[in-house]
Amino acid sequence: MFWLMRLRSLAVLLAASALLVACGGGGGGSSNGVVVVPGGPRAAALATGLDRFLLYPNPVVRASDGQFEVGAVEYANAYYEAIDPNNDRDTLAKFKAFNSIGVTTGGHTEYTIVVGDQRDLGYGRRMTAHLKPDGTMAFVVENYLVGGYGGYSPLNVEAAVNRVSNWHLGTNAIEFSPGPLAGTGGRPADGNFVKFYTYDPVTGARINMISLDGRPAKAMPTVCISCHGGRGDPLTPPDPVTGKQLFALVMNAYSQHRGDVQGRLHPFEPAAFDYSTIPGFSRAEQEAAMKAINKMVLCSFPLPTGTVAAFPEDSCRRVATRNEYQGTAATHLKAMYGGDNLPNPTSEVVDTYVEPSWTAAGQDTLYLNVQGAACRVCHLLRGTGNQSDISFDTFANFDGYKDRIKVHVADRGNMPLAKLIYDKFWSTVSIFQTMGAYLVADLTGTGFSGGYADGDKQPGRPIADPGPGRVVRPGVIPLSASMSLYADTYQWSLVSGPVGGTTLTNTTSLTPTFTATLDGTYVLRLVASYDGVSSSPALLTVVVDSTLAYDPAALRFADIRSSLQGGTGQCTTCHQAGGDGIVLPPIWYSTYDRAGTGNAADATNDHWFYTELRGRINFTDIVASPLLRKPSGHHHNGLQRVGFDDSQVPGHPARREYDKFLNWILNGAPE
Repeated sequence: MFWLMRLRSLAVLLAASALLVACGGGGGGSSNGVVVVPGGPRAAALATGLDRFLLYPNPVVRASDGQFEVGAVEYANAYYEAIDPNNDRDTLAKFKAFNSIGVTTGGHTEYTIVVGDQRDLGYGRRMTAHLKPDGTMAFVVENYLVGGYGGYSPLNVEAAVNRVSNWHLGTNAIEFSPGPLAGTGGRPADGNFVKFYTYDPVTGARINMISLDGRPAKAMPTVCISCHGGRGDPLTPPDPVTGKQLFALVMNAYSQHRGDVQGRLHPFEPAAFDYSTIPGFSRAEQEAAMKAINKMVLCSFPLPTGTVAAFPEDSCRRVATRNEYQGTAATHLKAMYGGDNLPNPTSEVVDTYVEPSWTAAGQDTLYLNVQGAACRVCHLLRGTGNQSDISFDTFANFDGYKDRIKVHVADRGNMPLAKLIYDKFWSTVSIFQTMGAYLVADLTGTGFSGGYADGDKQPGRPIADPGPGRVVRPGVIPLSASMSLYADTYQWSLVSGPVGGTTLTNTTSLTPTFTATLDGTYVLRLVASYDGVSSSPALLTVVVDSTLAYDPAALRFADIRSSLQGGTGQCTTCHQAGGDGIVLPPIWYSTYDRAGTGNAADATNDHWFYTELRGRINFTDIVASPLLRKPSGHHHNGLQRVGFDDSQVPGHPARREYDKFLNWILNGAPE
């Protein structure tokens, strides 16, 4: 785009005058983007090799071309087809007109603030927030960036105050309103949900693909909803009538509208912003407007199920259904102003809020240095009434994800998910050392999780990953090191197993050939390396069983569907219309007319079901796939399905179904 080309050329010019912002990320620390962490042999910047910032840690991989679907232009096209089918907001001017931006009479209210966003993307931001008489809202945010992408600079807020067009990077817009089909087809008329737009700073045209951090452009709304609480479900196959791929329908969403990604508005944290010294734009001069905007944000959060509006500021909040977001962020938003009743006219000068359970666990420092600085802004907008652990609100919730936090932060390097926060994380000693100390610490004596010996390492070191242990039939057994990280050479070896009838060839390749003709348990070893640095060895257990009831290579979707819909504790007890009467999940595994063909069991609906289910697989980190973790009892409303006990060894009767699903996935999850 023209504006991106212009920004790059201006950045080059500014480099000569030393105005380029640092890569450290607005929180002190190194300014060259290279950080040495104890035990970490390589630069933190290397973790960007996955190029996954603002793209979720587990994006859907398209079967057609292996691309991340949530980052592709087709995703954006389907999104705007769902939320703006008539292109009523395909330009900034039309968005403003549609939402009455600039109107302040007849019950319309509007506020404008200008701040330096040090904690999110580093921009100087000029925000206009508009509240309509019917309670719907719209926000227009002009983003300013002086120089190249990187850490925050005070010049950014000055550019926003003065509206310097040369540094106007683009304009984001958010709307909280019903969808175009609200009130029809059984959808509630008051089904407000958050919608995301971004516009070119020169032409004002809507942009479907955008880079917010100097990385390759990715699709809207993914770059926004990855930190606004949204879901990244796959698109449907082409609609039988229109031929268009449709945006996913979250089956337990209150709005029942395609395009409702369950995204939320962020509370605005005044203590985290930078402010201008220009009269009219200080913190004190803008406090009243910021509080008014935060009250608007509060109104967008539902009240928890079963509660009532006990305080005046809550009278605008709808009560959540049992199965949706419970307004978790409201507690922190209120705490910024002294709690319920929002008693203080201004926010706290310094953000010292710690959720009580963290204090009870002796984890105030972890909350303030890590959760509050690098996690809270995104995670508090996640979770549902059925399962809210991902909000990280309580220490128990956070600690319950310790295994995955270690993988994403210390190993894979795809959390924090925004590059500015990632750079700040690894350039700020108080953040990365506090997190490292927690990941290493064994807290089992206090009722919480154990530690990881390499939890204080930085991402970028080679990590060997031969894939999960499995049970197979005798014969040629495919192996792959493709999920290994930051490595380009591999060494496989056979550690143990029955003597005779075994061969392992091409031992230095990504995909060696392993043949086992005798039943028994085999253990293989993988070491991955890069530039002379070797990983710790990783072991793979392969159980060969000639009595296995199925041929792993022959498994197809029909076999998996039968398992989902049958057996003890079948998934469709909850994953169906009406759920189990209490819990209603966002994904249904029952047979129903997904495609609207009139025949729920036809080939079209079967293909739609397969496409939806495939979106539950993480092909870049297979054991993290919700299709495997959820029925195994990991953050699944306390439920574990029979046959999914992943704590058992491959081939154990208690993990029979897990092994079956795993073998289907290892074979590419064929339809």
